[in-house]
Amino acid sequence: MNKLKVDLLVIGAGSGGLSVAAGAVQMGASVILLEGHKMGGDCLNFGCVPSKALIASGKAAHAQSHASVFGIADVTPKVDYAATKDHVADVIEQIKPVDSQERFEGLGVRVIREYGRFISPKEVQAGDYVITARRIVISTGSSPFVPPIPGLDGVPYETNETIFELRDKPAHLLVIGGGPIGMEMAQAHRRLGCEVTVIEGMKALGNDDPEMAAVVLDRFRAEGIEIAEDAMAAEIRGKPGAIEVEVKDGRIFKGSHLLMAVGRKANIDKLDTEKAGIETTRRGIKVDSGMRSTNRRIYAIGDVAGGLQFTHMAGYHAGLVIRSALLGLPARERTSHIPWATYTDPELAHVGLTEEDARNEHGGNLDVVRFPYNHNDRAIAERKTEGLIKVMVVRGRPVGVSIVGAQAGELINLWAFILANNLKMKHVANMVAPYPTLGEINKRVAGAYFSPKLFHSPMVKRVVRFVQGWLP
Repeated sequence: MNKLKVDLLVIGAGSGGLSVAAGAVQMGASVILLEGHKMGGDCLNFGCVPSKALIASGKAAHAQSHASVFGIADVTPKVDYAATKDHVADVIEQIKPVDSQERFEGLGVRVIREYGRFISPKEVQAGDYVITARRIVISTGSSPFVPPIPGLDGVPYETNETIFELRDKPAHLLVIGGGPIGMEMAQAHRRLGCEVTVIEGMKALGNDDPEMAAVVLDRFRAEGIEIAEDAMAAEIRGKPGAIEVEVKDGRIFKGSHLLMAVGRKANIDKLDTEKAGIETTRRGIKVDSGMRSTNRRIYAIGDVAGGLQFTHMAGYHAGLVIRSALLGLPARERTSHIPWATYTDPELAHVGLTEEDARNEHGGNLDVVRFPYNHNDRAIAERKTEGLIKVMVVRGRPVGVSIVGAQAGELINLWAFILANNLKMKHVANMVAPYPTLGEINKRVAGAYFSPKLFHSPMVKRVVRFVQGWLP
Protein backbone atom coordinates (compact mmCIF):
# COMPACT_ATOMS: atom_id res chain seq x y z
CA MET A 1 0.00 0.00 0.00
CA ASN A 2 1.14 3.53 -0.80
CA LYS A 3 0.54 5.94 2.06
CA LEU A 4 -0.29 9.57 1.35
CA LYS A 5 -0.86 12.59 3.57
CA VAL A 6 -2.73 15.67 2.44
CA ASP A 7 -4.50 18.76 3.76
CA LEU A 8 -7.81 18.00 2.05
CA LEU A 9 -9.22 14.80 0.57
CA VAL A 10 -12.28 15.10 -1.64
CA ILE A 11 -14.25 11.92 -2.38
CA GLY A 12 -16.30 12.34 -5.55
CA ALA A 13 -15.67 14.52 -8.61
CA GLY A 14 -19.16 15.82 -9.15
CA SER A 15 -20.13 19.46 -9.06
CA GLY A 16 -19.55 20.01 -5.34
CA GLY A 17 -16.35 18.02 -5.12
CA LEU A 18 -14.81 19.74 -8.10
CA SER A 19 -15.65 23.15 -6.66
CA VAL A 20 -14.05 22.30 -3.32
CA ALA A 21 -10.94 20.84 -4.94
CA ALA A 22 -10.43 23.77 -7.31
CA GLY A 23 -10.98 26.38 -4.61
CA ALA A 24 -8.82 24.67 -2.01
CA VAL A 25 -5.80 24.00 -4.22
CA GLN A 26 -5.81 27.57 -5.56
CA MET A 27 -5.85 28.86 -1.98
CA GLY A 28 -2.71 26.91 -1.13
CA ALA A 29 -3.94 23.62 0.32
CA SER A 30 -2.68 20.24 -0.84
CA VAL A 31 -5.62 18.30 -2.31
CA ILE A 32 -6.32 14.74 -3.42
CA LEU A 33 -9.49 14.07 -5.43
CA LEU A 34 -10.95 10.56 -5.73
CA GLU A 35 -13.33 9.53 -8.50
CA GLY A 36 -14.16 5.93 -9.32
CA HIS A 37 -16.50 6.66 -12.22
CA LYS A 38 -16.81 9.71 -14.49
CA MET A 39 -15.34 13.14 -13.85
CA GLY A 40 -18.16 15.68 -13.65
CA GLY A 41 -20.48 13.28 -11.87
CA ASP A 42 -24.19 12.97 -12.49
CA CYS A 43 -24.79 16.55 -13.59
CA LEU A 44 -22.44 16.48 -16.56
CA ASN A 45 -22.93 12.89 -17.65
CA PHE A 46 -26.46 11.84 -16.73
CA GLY A 47 -28.38 14.82 -15.38
CA CYS A 48 -28.50 18.57 -15.89
CA VAL A 49 -26.42 18.80 -19.04
CA PRO A 50 -27.78 15.93 -21.17
CA SER A 51 -31.37 16.58 -20.11
CA LYS A 52 -31.22 20.23 -21.14
CA ALA A 53 -29.60 19.25 -24.43
CA LEU A 54 -32.40 16.79 -25.20
CA ILE A 55 -35.00 19.36 -24.14
CA ALA A 56 -33.43 21.76 -26.66
CA SER A 57 -33.91 19.15 -29.41
CA GLY A 58 -37.54 18.80 -28.40
CA LYS A 59 -38.04 22.56 -28.48
CA ALA A 60 -36.59 22.75 -31.99
CA ALA A 61 -38.99 20.06 -33.21
CA HIS A 62 -41.95 21.70 -31.47
CA ALA A 63 -41.12 25.08 -33.05
CA GLN A 64 -41.30 23.56 -36.54
CA SER A 65 -44.76 22.12 -35.94
CA HIS A 66 -46.13 25.26 -34.25
CA ALA A 67 -44.87 28.08 -36.46
CA SER A 68 -48.13 29.13 -38.14
CA VAL A 69 -48.94 31.60 -35.37
CA PHE A 70 -45.94 33.59 -36.61
CA GLY A 71 -47.05 33.48 -40.25
CA ILE A 72 -44.81 30.52 -41.10
CA ALA A 73 -46.23 27.23 -42.30
CA ASP A 74 -46.30 24.38 -39.82
CA VAL A 75 -44.28 21.36 -40.89
CA THR A 76 -43.99 17.90 -39.43
CA PRO A 77 -40.43 17.69 -38.15
CA LYS A 78 -38.29 14.79 -39.33
CA VAL A 79 -36.79 13.63 -36.07
CA ASP A 80 -33.65 11.52 -36.17
CA TYR A 81 -33.72 10.25 -32.59
CA ALA A 82 -30.21 8.84 -32.76
CA ALA A 83 -28.94 12.18 -34.05
CA THR A 84 -30.54 13.97 -31.08
CA LYS A 85 -28.44 11.71 -28.86
CA ASP A 86 -25.37 12.67 -30.89
CA HIS A 87 -26.26 16.29 -30.11
CA VAL A 88 -26.49 15.39 -26.40
CA ALA A 89 -23.11 13.66 -26.51
CA ASP A 90 -21.53 16.62 -28.29
CA VAL A 91 -22.79 19.03 -25.64
CA ILE A 92 -21.27 16.84 -22.92
CA GLU A 93 -17.97 16.68 -24.83
CA GLN A 94 -17.82 20.47 -25.11
CA ILE A 95 -18.28 20.93 -21.37
CA LYS A 96 -16.18 17.93 -20.29
CA PRO A 97 -12.75 19.68 -20.42
CA VAL A 98 -13.81 22.03 -17.62
CA ASP A 99 -14.37 19.00 -15.37
CA SER A 100 -11.52 16.87 -16.70
CA GLN A 101 -8.75 15.14 -14.81
CA GLU A 102 -6.20 17.04 -16.92
CA ARG A 103 -7.59 20.42 -15.90
CA PHE A 104 -7.56 19.61 -12.20
CA GLU A 105 -4.09 18.13 -12.34
CA GLY A 106 -3.04 21.34 -14.06
CA LEU A 107 -4.38 23.25 -11.06
CA GLY A 108 -2.26 21.11 -8.75
CA VAL A 109 -4.85 18.59 -7.56
CA ARG A 110 -3.74 14.96 -7.35
CA VAL A 111 -6.52 12.96 -9.03
CA ILE A 112 -6.84 9.25 -8.23
CA ARG A 113 -9.39 7.36 -10.34
CA GLU A 114 -10.58 4.98 -7.66
CA TYR A 115 -13.52 4.77 -5.29
CA GLY A 116 -12.69 5.68 -1.72
CA ARG A 117 -13.74 3.81 1.42
CA PHE A 118 -13.02 4.55 5.06
CA ILE A 119 -10.80 2.16 6.97
CA SER A 120 -10.59 4.30 10.12
CA PRO A 121 -11.84 7.69 11.37
CA LYS A 122 -8.85 9.37 9.68
CA GLU A 123 -7.97 7.09 6.77
CA VAL A 124 -9.43 6.35 3.36
CA GLN A 125 -8.36 3.54 1.07
CA ALA A 126 -8.56 4.07 -2.69
CA GLY A 127 -7.13 1.24 -4.76
CA ASP A 128 -3.50 0.81 -3.70
CA TYR A 129 -3.46 4.04 -1.70
CA VAL A 130 -4.18 4.75 1.96
CA ILE A 131 -4.76 8.46 2.43
CA THR A 132 -4.67 10.44 5.66
CA ALA A 133 -6.09 13.96 5.49
CA ARG A 134 -6.56 16.87 7.88
CA ARG A 135 -10.07 17.29 6.49
CA ILE A 136 -12.18 15.07 4.25
CA VAL A 137 -15.12 16.12 2.07
CA ILE A 138 -17.61 13.50 0.89
CA SER A 139 -19.24 14.58 -2.37
CA THR A 140 -20.40 11.29 -3.84
CA GLY A 141 -23.79 12.54 -5.01
CA SER A 142 -26.85 10.39 -5.63
CA SER A 143 -28.17 7.76 -8.02
CA PRO A 144 -31.61 6.88 -9.36
CA PHE A 145 -33.82 5.22 -6.77
CA VAL A 146 -35.52 2.17 -8.24
CA PRO A 147 -38.30 0.90 -5.96
CA PRO A 148 -38.92 -2.85 -5.59
CA ILE A 149 -42.08 -2.96 -7.71
CA PRO A 150 -43.15 -6.55 -8.38
CA GLY A 151 -42.08 -7.65 -11.84
CA LEU A 152 -39.71 -4.75 -12.47
CA ASP A 153 -36.65 -6.97 -12.33
CA GLY A 154 -38.06 -8.98 -15.25
CA VAL A 155 -38.51 -6.16 -17.76
CA PRO A 156 -36.09 -3.70 -19.35
CA TYR A 157 -36.23 -0.16 -18.03
CA GLU A 158 -34.33 3.10 -18.32
CA THR A 159 -33.16 5.59 -15.71
CA ASN A 160 -31.53 8.97 -16.19
CA GLU A 161 -28.21 7.09 -16.26
CA THR A 162 -29.17 5.06 -19.35
CA ILE A 163 -31.80 6.92 -21.33
CA PHE A 164 -29.33 9.31 -22.96
CA GLU A 165 -27.58 6.34 -24.55
CA LEU A 166 -30.82 4.95 -26.03
CA ARG A 167 -30.57 5.18 -29.82
CA ASP A 168 -33.94 3.80 -30.95
CA LYS A 169 -36.87 6.14 -30.48
CA PRO A 170 -39.52 4.76 -28.13
CA ALA A 171 -42.91 4.34 -29.75
CA HIS A 172 -44.62 4.88 -26.40
CA LEU A 173 -42.64 5.90 -23.33
CA LEU A 174 -44.09 5.10 -19.92
CA VAL A 175 -42.64 7.37 -17.23
CA ILE A 176 -43.07 6.31 -13.62
CA GLY A 177 -42.63 9.47 -11.56
CA GLY A 178 -44.11 12.92 -12.07
CA GLY A 179 -41.29 14.94 -10.52
CA PRO A 180 -38.90 17.27 -12.38
CA ILE A 181 -36.83 14.52 -14.04
CA GLY A 182 -39.83 12.53 -15.20
CA MET A 183 -41.73 15.57 -16.46
CA GLU A 184 -38.78 17.05 -18.34
CA MET A 185 -38.09 13.76 -20.10
CA ALA A 186 -41.79 13.22 -20.80
CA GLN A 187 -42.18 16.50 -22.67
CA ALA A 188 -38.89 16.17 -24.52
CA HIS A 189 -39.84 12.73 -25.82
CA ARG A 190 -43.35 13.79 -26.73
CA ARG A 191 -41.96 16.63 -28.82
CA LEU A 192 -39.55 14.21 -30.50
CA GLY A 193 -42.50 12.14 -31.69
CA CYS A 194 -43.09 9.57 -28.95
CA GLU A 195 -46.38 8.75 -27.30
CA VAL A 196 -45.91 9.44 -23.59
CA THR A 197 -47.74 8.47 -20.42
CA VAL A 198 -46.70 9.77 -16.99
CA ILE A 199 -47.68 7.53 -14.07
CA GLU A 200 -47.48 9.32 -10.71
CA GLY A 201 -48.39 7.76 -7.37
CA MET A 202 -49.52 11.08 -5.90
CA LYS A 203 -49.67 14.42 -7.76
CA ALA A 204 -47.49 15.39 -10.71
CA LEU A 205 -45.10 18.22 -9.79
CA GLY A 206 -46.40 17.72 -6.27
CA ASN A 207 -43.55 19.62 -4.59
CA ASP A 208 -44.42 22.82 -6.45
CA ASP A 209 -47.13 25.40 -5.90
CA PRO A 210 -50.35 23.78 -7.19
CA GLU A 211 -51.45 26.96 -8.96
CA MET A 212 -48.19 27.14 -10.88
CA ALA A 213 -47.94 23.40 -11.53
CA ALA A 214 -51.42 23.44 -13.07
CA VAL A 215 -50.18 25.74 -15.85
CA VAL A 216 -47.50 23.20 -16.79
CA LEU A 217 -49.84 20.22 -16.55
CA ASP A 218 -52.40 21.93 -18.79
CA ARG A 219 -49.71 22.43 -21.42
CA PHE A 220 -48.61 18.81 -21.15
CA ARG A 221 -52.13 17.55 -21.72
CA ALA A 222 -52.59 19.95 -24.64
CA GLU A 223 -49.47 18.46 -26.22
CA GLY A 224 -50.93 14.97 -25.94
CA ILE A 225 -49.14 13.69 -22.85
CA GLU A 226 -51.29 11.44 -20.69
CA ILE A 227 -50.83 12.16 -16.97
CA ALA A 228 -52.17 9.54 -14.58
CA GLU A 229 -52.17 10.79 -10.98
CA ASP A 230 -52.91 8.87 -7.78
CA ALA A 231 -51.58 5.91 -9.73
CA MET A 232 -49.19 3.95 -7.53
CA ALA A 233 -47.48 1.24 -9.55
CA ALA A 234 -48.34 -2.21 -8.19
CA GLU A 235 -46.98 -4.56 -10.84
CA ILE A 236 -44.91 -4.35 -14.01
CA ARG A 237 -44.84 -7.03 -16.66
CA GLY A 238 -44.06 -7.62 -20.30
CA LYS A 239 -41.05 -7.84 -22.57
CA PRO A 240 -38.91 -5.49 -24.68
CA GLY A 241 -41.23 -3.33 -26.77
CA ALA A 242 -44.37 -4.36 -24.89
CA ILE A 243 -44.48 -3.31 -21.25
CA GLU A 244 -47.49 -3.01 -18.96
CA VAL A 245 -47.75 -1.10 -15.71
CA GLU A 246 -50.68 -1.96 -13.46
CA VAL A 247 -51.47 0.49 -10.67
CA LYS A 248 -53.15 -0.20 -7.35
CA ASP A 249 -56.63 0.83 -8.47
CA GLY A 250 -56.50 -1.65 -11.38
CA ARG A 251 -55.69 0.72 -14.24
CA ILE A 252 -53.25 -0.69 -16.78
CA PHE A 253 -50.93 1.40 -18.94
CA LYS A 254 -49.18 -0.07 -21.96
CA GLY A 255 -46.05 1.17 -23.73
CA SER A 256 -42.91 0.17 -25.54
CA HIS A 257 -40.33 1.60 -23.11
CA LEU A 258 -40.23 2.36 -19.40
CA LEU A 259 -38.40 5.20 -17.62
CA MET A 260 -38.06 5.00 -13.85
CA ALA A 261 -37.94 8.54 -12.41
CA VAL A 262 -39.24 8.23 -8.86
CA GLY A 263 -36.44 9.90 -6.96
CA ARG A 264 -32.80 9.68 -5.89
CA LYS A 265 -30.78 7.85 -3.25
CA ALA A 266 -27.53 9.03 -1.69
CA ASN A 267 -24.36 7.25 -2.82
CA ILE A 268 -23.04 5.96 0.50
CA ASP A 269 -22.88 2.20 -0.07
CA LYS A 270 -19.19 2.10 -1.05
CA LEU A 271 -17.95 4.40 1.74
CA ASP A 272 -17.97 2.11 4.80
CA THR A 273 -19.03 5.14 6.83
CA GLU A 274 -19.37 3.19 10.07
CA LYS A 275 -15.59 2.68 10.18
CA ALA A 276 -15.16 6.45 10.30
CA GLY A 277 -17.81 7.09 12.94
CA ILE A 278 -20.10 8.78 10.41
CA GLU A 279 -23.80 8.58 11.18
CA THR A 280 -26.18 8.14 8.25
CA THR A 281 -29.94 8.39 7.77
CA ARG A 282 -32.23 7.06 5.06
CA ARG A 283 -31.58 10.32 3.17
CA GLY A 284 -27.78 10.26 3.35
CA ILE A 285 -25.03 11.42 5.66
CA LYS A 286 -26.15 13.27 8.77
CA VAL A 287 -24.61 16.75 8.87
CA ASP A 288 -24.91 19.85 11.03
CA SER A 289 -25.52 23.38 9.78
CA GLY A 290 -21.84 23.67 8.87
CA MET A 291 -21.97 20.47 6.74
CA ARG A 292 -19.89 18.51 9.26
CA SER A 293 -20.69 14.86 9.80
CA THR A 294 -20.64 13.18 13.21
CA ASN A 295 -16.89 12.83 12.62
CA ARG A 296 -15.86 16.48 12.98
CA ARG A 297 -12.99 16.16 10.51
CA ILE A 298 -15.32 14.97 7.76
CA TYR A 299 -17.81 17.05 5.78
CA ALA A 300 -20.56 15.95 3.39
CA ILE A 301 -21.95 18.18 0.65
CA GLY A 302 -24.45 18.05 -2.19
CA ASP A 303 -26.94 15.22 -2.67
CA VAL A 304 -25.14 12.85 -0.31
CA ALA A 305 -25.83 15.26 2.58
CA GLY A 306 -29.53 14.48 2.29
CA GLY A 307 -30.92 17.97 1.64
CA LEU A 308 -31.99 19.80 -1.51
CA GLN A 309 -30.73 17.88 -4.54
CA PHE A 310 -29.56 20.57 -6.95
CA THR A 311 -26.21 21.08 -8.64
CA HIS A 312 -26.15 24.69 -7.49
CA MET A 313 -26.81 23.51 -3.92
CA ALA A 314 -23.65 21.42 -4.07
CA GLY A 315 -21.76 24.49 -5.29
CA TYR A 316 -23.16 26.50 -2.38
CA HIS A 317 -22.08 23.78 0.06
CA ALA A 318 -18.60 23.85 -1.46
CA GLY A 319 -18.25 27.51 -0.53
CA LEU A 320 -19.29 26.77 3.05
CA VAL A 321 -16.75 23.97 3.38
CA ILE A 322 -13.91 26.06 1.98
CA ARG A 323 -14.74 28.77 4.49
CA SER A 324 -14.78 26.31 7.37
CA ALA A 325 -12.15 23.68 6.50
CA LEU A 326 -9.55 25.96 4.94
CA LEU A 327 -10.02 29.28 6.69
CA GLY A 328 -11.38 28.12 10.04
CA LEU A 329 -14.27 30.56 9.79
CA PRO A 330 -17.84 29.89 10.89
CA ALA A 331 -20.17 28.71 8.14
CA ARG A 332 -23.85 27.85 8.42
CA GLU A 333 -26.11 26.48 5.74
CA ARG A 334 -29.39 28.20 5.03
CA THR A 335 -31.88 27.33 2.32
CA SER A 336 -34.28 30.28 2.30
CA HIS A 337 -32.48 31.86 -0.65
CA ILE A 338 -31.88 28.71 -2.72
CA PRO A 339 -33.83 28.74 -6.02
CA TRP A 340 -34.84 25.79 -8.13
CA ALA A 341 -36.25 25.38 -11.61
CA THR A 342 -37.92 22.69 -13.67
CA TYR A 343 -37.09 23.08 -17.36
CA THR A 344 -40.40 22.10 -18.85
CA ASP A 345 -42.11 24.42 -21.31
CA PRO A 346 -43.36 26.58 -19.69
CA GLU A 347 -40.63 26.59 -17.07
CA LEU A 348 -41.36 26.44 -13.36
CA ALA A 349 -39.13 28.21 -10.82
CA HIS A 350 -39.24 29.04 -7.14
CA VAL A 351 -37.24 30.54 -4.27
CA GLY A 352 -38.10 30.97 -0.61
CA LEU A 353 -41.48 30.10 0.91
CA THR A 354 -44.39 28.80 -1.11
CA GLU A 355 -47.72 30.55 -0.73
CA GLU A 356 -49.00 27.79 1.55
CA ASP A 357 -45.92 27.88 3.77
CA ALA A 358 -45.94 31.68 3.87
CA ARG A 359 -49.59 31.74 4.95
CA ASN A 360 -48.90 29.20 7.68
CA GLU A 361 -45.87 31.12 8.92
CA HIS A 362 -46.98 34.74 8.56
CA GLY A 363 -50.79 34.65 8.58
CA GLY A 364 -52.43 38.05 8.28
CA ASN A 365 -49.12 39.85 7.70
CA LEU A 366 -48.78 38.24 4.28
CA ASP A 367 -49.52 39.94 0.97
CA VAL A 368 -49.60 37.75 -2.16
CA VAL A 369 -49.00 39.72 -5.35
CA ARG A 370 -49.45 38.35 -8.88
CA PHE A 371 -48.65 39.56 -12.38
CA PRO A 372 -49.60 37.57 -15.50
CA TYR A 373 -47.43 36.95 -18.54
CA ASN A 374 -50.27 37.97 -20.85
CA HIS A 375 -49.80 41.59 -19.75
CA ASN A 376 -46.14 41.59 -20.79
CA ASP A 377 -45.51 42.99 -24.27
CA ARG A 378 -42.51 40.76 -25.05
CA ALA A 379 -44.46 37.66 -24.04
CA ILE A 380 -47.29 38.75 -26.32
CA ALA A 381 -44.91 39.38 -29.23
CA GLU A 382 -43.37 35.94 -28.86
CA ARG A 383 -46.68 34.16 -28.21
CA LYS A 384 -45.53 33.02 -24.79
CA THR A 385 -48.34 34.35 -22.66
CA GLU A 386 -48.94 31.29 -20.48
CA GLY A 387 -47.89 31.88 -16.92
CA LEU A 388 -47.59 34.27 -14.02
CA ILE A 389 -45.33 35.41 -11.23
CA LYS A 390 -46.45 35.27 -7.63
CA VAL A 391 -44.57 37.03 -4.82
CA MET A 392 -45.19 36.46 -1.13
CA VAL A 393 -44.47 39.70 0.77
CA VAL A 394 -44.30 40.40 4.51
CA ARG A 395 -44.03 44.06 5.56
CA GLY A 396 -42.50 45.06 2.26
CA ARG A 397 -39.99 42.21 2.13
CA PRO A 398 -40.34 39.22 -0.24
CA VAL A 399 -40.23 35.88 1.56
CA GLY A 400 -40.95 33.67 -1.45
CA VAL A 401 -41.44 33.85 -5.21
CA SER A 402 -42.95 31.37 -7.65
CA ILE A 403 -42.85 31.80 -11.43
CA VAL A 404 -44.32 29.69 -14.20
CA GLY A 405 -43.78 30.74 -17.79
CA ALA A 406 -41.15 31.38 -20.43
CA GLN A 407 -37.64 31.76 -18.99
CA ALA A 408 -38.86 31.38 -15.41
CA GLY A 409 -35.49 29.87 -14.55
CA GLU A 410 -33.81 33.10 -15.66
CA LEU A 411 -36.34 35.44 -14.05
CA ILE A 412 -35.97 33.77 -10.65
CA ASN A 413 -32.32 34.89 -10.47
CA LEU A 414 -33.30 38.42 -9.46
CA TRP A 415 -35.46 37.13 -6.63
CA ALA A 416 -32.75 34.76 -5.42
CA PHE A 417 -30.51 37.84 -5.17
CA ILE A 418 -33.22 39.81 -3.36
CA LEU A 419 -33.81 37.06 -0.78
CA ALA A 420 -30.10 36.33 -0.33
CA ASN A 421 -29.46 39.97 0.56
CA ASN A 422 -32.65 40.55 2.56
CA LEU A 423 -33.80 43.34 0.24
CA LYS A 424 -37.29 44.76 -0.12
CA MET A 425 -39.89 45.22 -2.84
CA LYS A 426 -38.88 48.87 -3.13
CA HIS A 427 -35.49 47.78 -4.45
CA VAL A 428 -37.15 45.86 -7.27
CA ALA A 429 -39.51 48.77 -7.96
CA ASN A 430 -36.49 51.12 -8.24
CA MET A 431 -35.00 48.95 -10.99
CA VAL A 432 -35.40 50.13 -14.58
CA ALA A 433 -35.90 47.16 -16.92
CA PRO A 434 -35.25 47.50 -20.66
CA TYR A 435 -38.37 47.45 -22.83
CA PRO A 436 -39.59 45.07 -24.10
CA THR A 437 -38.23 42.21 -22.04
CA LEU A 438 -39.70 39.36 -20.04
CA GLY A 439 -37.67 40.80 -17.17
CA GLU A 440 -40.23 43.59 -16.91
CA ILE A 441 -42.48 41.01 -15.27
CA ASN A 442 -40.32 41.27 -12.16
CA LYS A 443 -40.65 45.04 -12.03
CA ARG A 444 -44.36 44.99 -12.81
CA VAL A 445 -45.15 42.64 -9.95
CA ALA A 446 -43.36 45.06 -7.64
CA GLY A 447 -45.53 47.80 -9.10
CA ALA A 448 -48.59 45.67 -8.43
CA TYR A 449 -47.56 45.52 -4.79
CA PHE A 450 -47.23 49.30 -4.42
CA SER A 451 -50.13 50.38 -6.67
CA PRO A 452 -52.91 49.94 -4.08
CA LYS A 453 -50.85 51.86 -1.57
CA LEU A 454 -50.31 54.75 -3.99
CA PHE A 455 -53.43 54.90 -6.14
CA HIS A 456 -56.12 53.81 -3.70
CA SER A 457 -54.95 55.54 -0.55
CA PRO A 458 -57.11 58.43 0.71
CA MET A 459 -54.08 59.82 2.52
CA VAL A 460 -52.01 59.97 -0.69
CA LYS A 461 -54.88 61.73 -2.47
CA ARG A 462 -55.19 64.30 0.32
CA VAL A 463 -51.46 64.98 0.20
CA VAL A 464 -51.54 65.43 -3.59
CA ARG A 465 -54.50 67.81 -3.37
CA PHE A 466 -52.72 69.83 -0.66
CA VAL A 467 -49.48 70.03 -2.66
CA GLN A 468 -51.34 70.99 -5.84
CA GLY A 469 -53.12 73.78 -4.00
CA TRP A 470 -49.83 75.06 -2.61
CA LEU A 471 -47.73 74.92 -5.78
CA PRO A 472 -47.70 78.15 -7.88
